[in-house]
Amino acid sequence: MENIKTSYKSVLSIAGSDSGGCAGIQADIKSISACGAYAATVITATTAQNTLGVTDIHAIPIAHLEKQLDAVLSDIDFGAIKIGMLHSCEVIKVVQEKLSEYKAKNIVLDPVMVSTSGHKLIADDAIACLKDFLPNVNLITPNIPEAELLIDEKIVSDNMEAMAKKIGEQFQVSVLLKGGHIDDTSFIMTDVFYIYETKKVKVITNPRVNTNNIHGTGCSLSSSIAAYLSLGLSMEEAITKGCNYVNQAIAAGKDKILGEGNGPINHFGI
Repeated sequence: MENIKTSYKSVLSIAGSDSGGCAGIQADIKSISACGAYAATVITATTAQNTLGVTDIHAIPIAHLEKQLDAVLSDIDFGAIKIGMLHSCEVIKVVQEKLSEYKAKNIVLDPVMVSTSGHKLIADDAIACLKDFLPNVNLITPNIPEAELLIDEKIVSDNMEAMAKKIGEQFQVSVLLKGGHIDDTSFIMTDVFYIYETKKVKVITNPRVNTNNIHGTGCSLSSSIAAYLSLGLSMEEAITKGCNYVNQAIAAGKDKILGEGNGPINHFGI
């Protein structure tokens, strides 16, 4: 019987490394793998990090970053790209140029600017460069503090839909506005998806899980959406499945212990 060869459904994660394994590249690899796709990586920076926070950031030299991008993009056909930590204008510029050169598709950008512990992960001048880059991607997945930085407005539960639409129209991109930072007393987690192309708003709800083990949820969500896009799902389907996957991973890890701070989600439910 002849062996039939099939291609991996591949996702490229362009992000920073978390030495504690809870967030960043490490969370992306776990999330992409758990959702059934193949993960390749380009590392923009390494961090000295554990469950208690970030103590140091080391930027990867631009020349080496460029070589990483060329190496994987010239060889592997990616069904989607996930972008995380872009800490400087120089990094943003080279990533933008290379994704354009290789005609990358299904680009999901998590606008990582501040860590869960409050550590700043991006230079001040890079915020303006990041805003300029946003129209070049297909989806952004800001949490509430990141979204407020993007549009300089206060976001509450009552205006999430309007603010998601405002961000989408201002930056000409579809938006998944994550609601984890508001309504902490609610039993429901609400995320809002604004589809830029159709102007449609979709509200996604999941049960809120009472746990501190949420380190890396943003990285895991954006990479799971990219994984589902690489598998051929529509943007709306990928986002719904990604939100559900992360909610289940939070529930699976709510009573796990790792280190002395905020632990990770349980990507594989084990």
